[in-house]
Amino acid sequence: MENIKSMPSIVDPVGGKILAVIGGNYRVLVSGQQTGGAFSTIEMRVPPQNGPSPHSHADFFESFYVVDGEVEVHSEAGTYTARKGAFVLIPKGGVVHYFKNISDQMAQLLCTVAPAGLEDFFEEIGEPVAAGQFLPPPPMYAESLKRIQNIARSHGQVLYPADFLDKR
Repeated sequence: MENIKSMPSIVDPVGGKILAVIGGNYRVLVSGQQTGGAFSTIEMRVPPQNGPSPHSHADFFESFYVVDGEVEVHSEAGTYTARKGAFVLIPKGGVVHYFKNISDQMAQLLCTVAPAGLEDFFEEIGEPVAAGQFLPPPPMYAESLKRIQNIARSHGQVLYPADFLDKR
């Protein structure tokens, strides 16, 4: 039996699939397709005062390493300001959470999910863009919000209203 070795993958600084996702740019550095579903890693560039709405996912870990900038991480456990060099782990189990870039500078995060799959959600709701190209967040009408909620649910996520954690 022949031992077949996989070769390393390298993504250039402007390589990978870049997606405009609700105001930010998410660059898929490694997908579940490349890791046999084990994990995926996504570089997130988040403009000031931007970030995802509250959401939860019971079946995968999500971690963020803050490469640059400052984001406020909100969860059922409270609020934490994550600055450059901080690491945040969202465990399996479905804790409601979100983050927001609270600075006036672009934030850069490395997000890893295990097992993979979040990148598929972003591909389904995002729009391919070139490096450095940012699209404004699309308007969220009732119909478009319902569409995104259904897509999120098909990827193991639940989306909540923007003020969900404020009501607790």
